[in-house]
Amino acid sequence: MRNLRPVTQRPESERSRNPNKIKSAFDALPRKRAEIFQEDAFHRMLMLERRRTERSRKPFALMLVDATRVVDGRSTDGITSRIVSTILRTTRESDLIGWYENGAVLGAIFTEISSECKDSVPDILRSKVMVALSDELTPALMSNLHVTVYLFPSDCAGDGKGPVLDARLYPDIAEPRRQNQIGRIVKRVIDVAGSALLLLSVSPLLAAIAVAIKLTSKGPVIFRQVRLGQFGSRFECFKFRTMYVHSDSRVHQEYIRDFIGGQTTGDKKGPEQSGVYKITSDSRVTAIGRLLRRTSLDELPQFWNVLKGEMSLVGPRPSVPYEFQMYDVWHRRRVLEIKPGITGLWQVHGRSRVCFDDMVRLDLRYAQSWSLWLDLKILFATPRAVVSGEGAY
Repeated sequence: MRNLRPVTQRPESERSRNPNKIKSAFDALPRKRAEIFQEDAFHRMLMLERRRTERSRKPFALMLVDATRVVDGRSTDGITSRIVSTILRTTRESDLIGWYENGAVLGAIFTEISSECKDSVPDILRSKVMVALSDELTPALMSNLHVTVYLFPSDCAGDGKGPVLDARLYPDIAEPRRQNQIGRIVKRVIDVAGSALLLLSVSPLLAAIAVAIKLTSKGPVIFRQVRLGQFGSRFECFKFRTMYVHSDSRVHQEYIRDFIGGQTTGDKKGPEQSGVYKITSDSRVTAIGRLLRRTSLDELPQFWNVLKGEMSLVGPRPSVPYEFQMYDVWHRRRVLEIKPGITGLWQVHGRSRVCFDDMVRLDLRYAQSWSLWLDLKILFATPRAVVSGEGAY
């Protein structure tokens, strides 16, 4: 990496006393690398780099130098400029440097990382930067400095408990949520009121279904399964049990692998008919289970997930962790961009008759064009889709 001319510190009397910490740091930057992005611009560059990686499959790394505890309560002009100049000196001209959080968290995007050695990149980058910073800052300041490195795309393995994705790689997704707080609050009110009203109104039906399941097969009435919420947070999703107990889940895993890979063509009954992208003859499903699936009544317990705030009435269907592991990089955005729901564009436009890529495109279209009016249109269209049973198996 080519070294750049270090920052020349100005006398204390000449430094700006403006409380805006960013301006003083910008004034001290070498002119050759003055293209330090401010927060909004850096977030946009991070988003664009993610989109490039989704196409090229070439990984990149995001380093965050968190100086929140370092600058808190101190005269930060000199400290901030030293951190900035050190990062500039230890990075390439092609790397993107900017504020992840203005005046507190500095970000660096390292592009064009080799796939073969990507696993060792975080430790190497962090070690190099920490050594360089230790030459500029006192041990006391270093002890309050937090440096982390995130890889994109990650392997998404996780520890089986926490979220499967690093939310700090997606600050641009959180921003629209902050800008439309009123709409999100109204959406949540509709979720709570709608799910509570429905659960109360169909409680006799819920009881009848529970009795029918208990009388026709052994096992619990409610099937619990770990699903992924927004940003890959894990939660326990509820459904009426439609399969025999101890059914082999590998059947579904193999089907999902083929479906995502585009290898499932479905059952075609004629040259004019589209395929059905779902397991249509599953011996693991009970007799009452087939009826529940056909009418979507097996999903009624998920209104409890809506009440708990884990799901919404409208949104993409929640992914199973093993399904998420098979996703292509761009498929993951359906988990990131909005909370999962009980119904959505896929359910009212195609449901099991579109390929996986098209299903993801419908989910992304919903997330990117979300409005309360769109939610209402989907909710009003859902009963017709349920009654018709088209695409339900």
